[in-house]
Amino acid sequence: MTIIRVALDVPVDTLFDYRAPDATATDIGRRVVVPFGRKIAVGVILETLSATQVPAERVRHALKIIRDLPPLAAEDLRLLRFAADYYHHPLGAVIMGALPTRLRRVAAPSRKRTRNVLAVTAAAAPPPVVPAPRLTAEQLGATEAVRARLGNFQAFLLLGVTGSGKTEVYLHAMAAALAAGQQALLLVPEIALTPQLEALVVHRFPEIPMVSLHSGLAASERLEHWRAARDGRARIVLGTRLAVFAPLPELGLIVVDEEQDASFKQAEGLRYSARDLAVVRARQRDIPVVLGSATPALETYHNAVSGRYAMLPLPSRIGAPPPRIACIDTRREKLAEGLSERLLAGVRGCLARQEQALVFVNRRGYAPVLFCRACGWIPGCRRCSARLVLHRQERRLRCHHCGHAVPTPVACPGCGNPDLAPIGHGTQRVEEALERCFPDARILRIDRDTTSRRRAWQSMRQRIKDREVDILVGTQIIAKGHDFPHLNLVAVLNADSQLYSTDFRAAERLFALLTQVAGRAGRGDKQGEVLIQTEFPQHPLYAALARQDYRAFADDALAERRQAGFPPFVHQALLRAEAPRLAAALEFLTDAARTGRSLDDRISIFDPVPAAMPRRAGRERAQLLVQSESRAQLQGFLRAWRAQLGSSRAYRARWAIDVDPLEF
Repeated sequence: MTIIRVALDVPVDTLFDYRAPDATATDIGRRVVVPFGRKIAVGVILETLSATQVPAERVRHALKIIRDLPPLAAEDLRLLRFAADYYHHPLGAVIMGALPTRLRRVAAPSRKRTRNVLAVTAAAAPPPVVPAPRLTAEQLGATEAVRARLGNFQAFLLLGVTGSGKTEVYLHAMAAALAAGQQALLLVPEIALTPQLEALVVHRFPEIPMVSLHSGLAASERLEHWRAARDGRARIVLGTRLAVFAPLPELGLIVVDEEQDASFKQAEGLRYSARDLAVVRARQRDIPVVLGSATPALETYHNAVSGRYAMLPLPSRIGAPPPRIACIDTRREKLAEGLSERLLAGVRGCLARQEQALVFVNRRGYAPVLFCRACGWIPGCRRCSARLVLHRQERRLRCHHCGHAVPTPVACPGCGNPDLAPIGHGTQRVEEALERCFPDARILRIDRDTTSRRRAWQSMRQRIKDREVDILVGTQIIAKGHDFPHLNLVAVLNADSQLYSTDFRAAERLFALLTQVAGRAGRGDKQGEVLIQTEFPQHPLYAALARQDYRAFADDALAERRQAGFPPFVHQALLRAEAPRLAAALEFLTDAARTGRSLDDRISIFDPVPAAMPRRAGRERAQLLVQSESRAQLQGFLRAWRAQLGSSRAYRARWAIDVDPLEF
C-alpha cells in the first residue's frame, strides 16, 4: 500500500498521511484532494512511503491526485521548505499560500483562457523595438559585472543615486539573461510601480513574453500568469513580494528594485522578506541577484562593505545635476496652514516658469487629530490604540489601521462644546490650503484615498505627464520610482515626526524616504530644488541629505548600531501574541520567556512588553524580543523553543514568531 505525505493549509507544523494506491514518486509536488476532518481539502504531496507509523484505522484514503498540471519542481519545494524552516511557519501553509487561489480549491481550474495570456501581453507592445539609450561607463561596468556572473551565484548591491539609471542596468542585465535562454524575475515593492515598469519592459522587449504577478490581478488572471511562468512560456516575470515564489524552470537572473522597501516584508502569516528569499533562491539556483537602491537597507549595505555582496556604484545622475536641497527653519518662519512663505514663494516661482511642483506630506486625510478646545477630548478608535483621522470631505473620522469609521461629530461628546479644531495637516488640508493660495493652479492629490479605484493611478500619471497638473500633493505613493520630467520643485512638510520615534530604524527610513522624494525633482537638463520644513535644520540626517551623501549617513548609522548592539550586528526574532485581554497575552509571553531561558542561556531574552500599538482590530497585542550574535545559534534556539511553546489555548492567545522583524 502506497502512503502519501501531504502538506495542508492548516496552522500546525505537520504533514498528514493518506492511502493512495495509484501514487508514485512522480506525483511529488502534485496537488491532491483529501478528506480532512469533516471537510474536503486540497494539499500538495511531498513524500511517498510504503508504510506509516499512524495507526491503520486513522489513515484515510486520498480522494484524487490532480494530474492536469505538472508538479511543483524540486527547486521550488526546496525554497518553500527553507522559508517554512527559517521563518518558523507551518510548511503546509507556506506551500499552499504560494499557489494561486484557484489551485487551492477542490474544483480543478479550466485551461481555456491560459492560451491567450501571452498573446494579450504581446499585443500591447508596439511592433518596433525601442532602442536602448547609450550606457554611461558606470552603467556599462555594472552591466558587465552582472553578465559575467550569469550561471553562477553572486549577490550585487547596485548603489545608485536617484536618476543614475539603475533601471537601464536592470534591463541590460535581463537582456543578457534572455539572450542566454534564461528567464528573468524582476521584483518591485508596490503595485503602483508595476504598470510603469511593465510598460517600460514591454516596450524594450516587445517580442519577449512577459507576465506580471501581484495582488491587483483577478484570481483567473493570476493563475494564467503563474502557469505561463511555470511552463517557461513567460520569459520575464514582473511582480511584487509573493512573486519571489513564482515557479520559473529556467530562471537565470533575479532583480530586486528598491530593495530597502519595507513592503518586501510580509507583516502577517508567513512573515518573510522577499528580498532575503530572493538572495536565498539565487544561491540555491546558482544565479546572480541584483539588489538596487539609492538608499539600501543598512543590512544590505553592511553586506556589501564587508565583502559578502559585490558593490556596483552609480554615483552620478544622468542628464541633470543633483537637486539642490535646503532646509526651512520653521522656528523662525511663520506658518500659514503649515506652509511657510519661503515654501509658497518656491511654488509660486515654479508656476511662473510653467513647471510642476510636489508638496509632500506623508499623512493622508484632512488632519491627524480632531481636538476639543474646552476639555481636550480627542477621538480614538474603539478597536485600536490609535486616534481617528479626520477626513473632512467625507465628513468621517477614520482609523487608518483597521478601517473603522464614524461620522464627524458636530460637538464634543464629552462636554458638548461645538468648537472642535483640526490639529496637524494631512493631504486633504494641504490641498485646501494650496487651493486658497493658488486659485488658478490645477492641483492633484495623490494618496491611498484617491488612488484606491482601479486604474486611478495610471490615469493620474498620464495627467501629470500631459502637463494637466500644476501642483501635486502626495504621500509616499508618489515618492518611489516615478519619472515626472516637468516636476522641478519638491516641498516636504512634517518630516520631523519620524525623528521622535523610538524605533531604531526611524532615521534610516526617514533618510530613504526623503532621498526618494527628493529624487523626483529635476529631470532632463534642469536642476531640481527640494525644500524641507524642519525645526532641526542642523540635524546630522538633514546635513547628510543636503550633501546627498548616503555613505556618510550609513557609515555613521552602522557605527551607532554596532555600539548599541542592533542589527546587522545581532540577529533578532519577536514572539508576537494577541488575546482578548492584554494580561492574557503578557502572561503567555512571560511563560514563554521562562521556557526559553531554560533552553539556552546564550540567547538574550528580554521581558514581554505591549506592542507599539497594544490594541488593533479589537485584539490586545504584546511581544517578546530574543536575539543573538549568531544567526545559526538563534535559529537552533527558535526550533527548540517553538516545539516547547505548544498550544496557547489556556491563555486564549494566538502567537507567531517574526524572524528579522522590521516593526516593533
